[in-house]
Amino acid sequence: MTELQIKGKQAKQASHILANISSKCKQDALFKMADYLLTYKEDILKANQIDLNNALENGTSKTMLDRLLLNENRIEEMANGLRRVATLPDPIGEIKNMSVRPNGLQIGQQSVPLGVVGIIYEARPNVTCDAAGLCLKSGNAAILRGGSEAIYSNIAIVNILSKAISDANLPSGALQLIIEDTRRETAIALMQLNEYVDVLIPRGGSGLIQNVVKNATVPVIETGTGNCHIYVDESCNIEMAKSIIINAKTSRPSACNAVEKVLIHKNTAEKFLPIIFQALIEENVEIRGDERVAEICPNIKLATEEDWKQEFLDYILAIKVVEDIDEAISHINNYSSSHSEAIITNDYNHAQHFLKLVNSSAVYVNASTRFTDGEEFGFGAEIGISTQKIHARGPMGLKELTTTKYIIYGNGQTR
Repeated sequence: MTELQIKGKQAKQASHILANISSKCKQDALFKMADYLLTYKEDILKANQIDLNNALENGTSKTMLDRLLLNENRIEEMANGLRRVATLPDPIGEIKNMSVRPNGLQIGQQSVPLGVVGIIYEARPNVTCDAAGLCLKSGNAAILRGGSEAIYSNIAIVNILSKAISDANLPSGALQLIIEDTRRETAIALMQLNEYVDVLIPRGGSGLIQNVVKNATVPVIETGTGNCHIYVDESCNIEMAKSIIINAKTSRPSACNAVEKVLIHKNTAEKFLPIIFQALIEENVEIRGDERVAEICPNIKLATEEDWKQEFLDYILAIKVVEDIDEAISHINNYSSSHSEAIITNDYNHAQHFLKLVNSSAVYVNASTRFTDGEEFGFGAEIGISTQKIHARGPMGLKELTTTKYIIYGNGQTR
């Protein structure tokens, strides 16, 4: 058997045990995992420094280095995330929709784990911790395949978390990392490991996600890239719009919930564009705009058709002037990746119109798109942000890592 098949078999065996352990057992294990992260944080920091040095030698961009970076604060955040997940209600075993049929059968649904969850992701080692915690709490075994750029960080984190899991008397197959073979062929083999893997979740850039969607035979929950938009309405608070856009663009440009496009109502453009232009320049943001934007703010780079489609993940923002809210909505639904969009407005009817017609997983009124996050939504952490419509949509927490089975009580009925 290959390494992947061995780990798949171990994960499947572990999943049967994890599905039936008590809430307290899972909670104790998660607290131990959080404690061990802090106890062995120096091991993580040393491993992460190797990954950072390698990334610098390879000319990795500043924003991607930020995704890769771990420090004491970020490790503390990872540990706190595990603790928050530990204290959340256990999603397994909940019975709902119980009803009695005319023949006396009692039929309902019970929440159960998905089983073995495969996760393929890129240069964010914190995802390793989030995935491990959420899968364990929801009774799932996890097989992880991180990007080669974070391999040493991921190995250190998984070794520490696996030690905690073992010390909590849970099966070692509960958490596994594919490390011996980082070839593309091995990733495809994981995508097609139907015998052992129940669902696959890709988390990363559009290239990774499309590769998984194209090659997987295992069912996929597609997490999307973040080509996020903010529409500044004719009726808006200018200072609020400025504050929200600056936050959404510059607080962490490498995040998938960072704003990439701003649409401005034509009647607001002449007043608002110079204000937001100056604020963005002060934050070292490159502005690309349509011809109307260039008329008001000369010397900017004209946006191309490709720019409207792209997730920059950098200090770059494309701006367009639109005729009205309907053009803004049409543009968003045409170019968006269905991640997160926002409207800045004082008009209640426009807010409701935007909420109703924008076809994305998270739609905001007068707030930054940066809130699309499992922790911010109260999930403790997230396994990814789904932009599809089947099974899960938006930030995926514990409940999205479960499915249901029907349970039926009878007293001798036959058909």
